Amino acid sequence: MTSWKLLLADPKGRVVEHPYLLATLRSDESVLPAHGRPIPLPEGAKLAHLPGRLPVGVDPESGELVLVKELELDGQRFTPHAVGAVMPPGYTRTYLPGEVKADGPVLPQWAYTAAAWGPHGPVVWALHTDRRKHWTPARFSTPEVKKRVKAHRARFPDNRVLTQLETCALVYRCFTSQNVFYARDEAALPVSTMCNAQCLGCISEQPEDGPPASHERQKDGPGVQEIVDVAVWHLEHAPGRTMVSFGQGCEGEPLTRWKVIAEAIRGIRARTQKGSINLNTNASLTQGLTALYDAGLDAIRVSLNSASKELYEAYYQPQRYGWEDVEASIALSRDRGAYLALNLLLFPGVTDRQGEADALVRLVKKYRVDQLQTRPLAIDPAQYIEVARGKGAGGAPIGVAKLLARLQRAAPWLIIGNFARGKGERRRA
Repeated sequence: MTSWKLLLADPKGRVVEHPYLLATLRSDESVLPAHGRPIPLPEGAKLAHLPGRLPVGVDPESGELVLVKELELDGQRFTPHAVGAVMPPGYTRTYLPGEVKADGPVLPQWAYTAAAWGPHGPVVWALHTDRRKHWTPARFSTPEVKKRVKAHRARFPDNRVLTQLETCALVYRCFTSQNVFYARDEAALPVSTMCNAQCLGCISEQPEDGPPASHERQKDGPGVQEIVDVAVWHLEHAPGRTMVSFGQGCEGEPLTRWKVIAEAIRGIRARTQKGSINLNTNASLTQGLTALYDAGLDAIRVSLNSASKELYEAYYQPQRYGWEDVEASIALSRDRGAYLALNLLLFPGVTDRQGEADALVRLVKKYRVDQLQTRPLAIDPAQYIEVARGKGAGGAPIGVAKLLARLQRAAPWLIIGNFARGKGERRRA
């Protein structure tokens, strides 16, 4: 049996392997000895230390779990930090880092993945769930991106869509935003400043006692013509799987501006029939979504963490809508013939509970969902474990790999991956 060594970090964030303890994994509230088949740390992934989280190892002789409160290295004694990995697009984590919360801040909003030191270097517990190459990190943040941003801003001076996207592309290094300036693939169209949910893991707005938001929310919503200009230029000039998408991490909920978006879609389609128009949404306002389909919307990606009302509402904290409205919008999308994807915010040990798996399978089959996009939930694990405790459909975790395999068996037509599909690559239910 392979012995994966426990990784930990010193106070300066330097990652080292423990002299003898073996690695552990976390699934919801359980810390387990490392097992299964990890993969080598992929290109584009990074090891990350978790401040205020104590690593848990396994004594190789007794098999007992050991909480590492102190370690001596190079003559210095210190309290170590647990270590995880942050994965590139295209991967779905199967376990969380084995750690216990001590004194420390709420962790920054990343999707922490279990990591260890294997015989040939660092390994992680994850699946390569989408092997398409157009989201490869090497294609982004290239030396020419600043020049491309400058050139596109010159085409549309004072355009508020591009004002926001410039920050997203150069500061946050958002791939979907950079696509606007590279003129390729799926392009972001942020339009909303407001949201009707208070998601625990929101990346653009956090309470004072929460972690720093990783994005600054758009403050000045663009007008119809600004949206149309950016969208039409992209659809006319981007080759291949061309798509524009409303609803980004740097904005609120796009359906709160459904009237503006509906008018923009009509304006886009009056000038070009190329490509796809997609909406990333919490699917809260069915009336507004109806107007968008009437205007020409052809694809939707509904974000959810659970197909169980209780757990969904505990995380999203919806304002003046509920799970029933989300499901009504999913039903509408199927009735209107849209390409229907679910953006599943996946969390090992919770999403793969037996009852949660049952609920998700029922939802996928009932509405013949076209695609399931697995999206690792970027949140401090302790935060989500706390909110999910005792909520939603119960049962023991079956494992992330088994969850995805079960979904595929139950819905053979279902595309399971991480990236949106353009018009020419959609397999329909």
